[in-house]
Amino acid sequence: MDFCSLASGSSGNSIFIGSETTSILIDSGISGKRTEERLRSFGRTCTDLDGILVTHEHADHISGLGVLARRLHIPVYATEGTKRALLHNRSIGEIPEEQIHVIEADEELQIGDMKIRPFSVSHDAAEPVGYRVSAGGKTAAVATDMGLYTAYTIRNLLQADVLLLEANHDVHMLEAGRYPYYLKMRILGDKGHLSNEASGRLLTEVLHDDIKHILLGHLSGENNYPALAYETVCAEVTMGDCPYRSGDFPISVAARDTCGELIRV
Repeated sequence: MDFCSLASGSSGNSIFIGSETTSILIDSGISGKRTEERLRSFGRTCTDLDGILVTHEHADHISGLGVLARRLHIPVYATEGTKRALLHNRSIGEIPEEQIHVIEADEELQIGDMKIRPFSVSHDAAEPVGYRVSAGGKTAAVATDMGLYTAYTIRNLLQADVLLLEANHDVHMLEAGRYPYYLKMRILGDKGHLSNEASGRLLTEVLHDDIKHILLGHLSGENNYPALAYETVCAEVTMGDCPYRSGDFPISVAARDTCGELIRV
């Protein structure tokens, strides 16, 4: 299985997952041109894509969806709530309704040789989900845009070979920053975003001996720094109530505006 973050942050999100026979994107929050350039950097193209899985309808996750889906007739997969939001979103243009396939949280779907399990997340969107993708005996999980996590979240992230986990903000930077009060409360709320500390605590719950790579994603450009997210999450793991230390596993930060390394497991 190949895994690559094409972009991750408030300015755009898109993740590539590929097997020997199947290629998908999770979200399409950057332009088709940038998507193509980044896929080509590791030998794939947009014409390879068998589907685009949408987590939710916020602009940083769908801004490139309309053009890419229409131009190449790529099937789009989204929950019923997200589908309705997409069909009413004028900024991405019209996507034929029959091109959007409705999925449900906790109901497995198959695209090529990939088994995909959407799972609900707590965010201020119509019907948001994260994704767990398995192929060839390997599993990748993506969990961002969630204000809190629960035992249910943990169950859906267990035994992943590759994990992309939200580490959106540093709480102190956010509280002291220039965002208006209502926006700070939205981010800090149960339907907002995970802080660095919360991300680290969640990570301690899902680490296992065979995990291959951990990516910290969806960092705020205003209320976080890659080094701060990394150090905070690592400290939570090392000092947490788990048998592991942060140095036991490869942990890196997904770049906001550039393609990350191709992770092959």
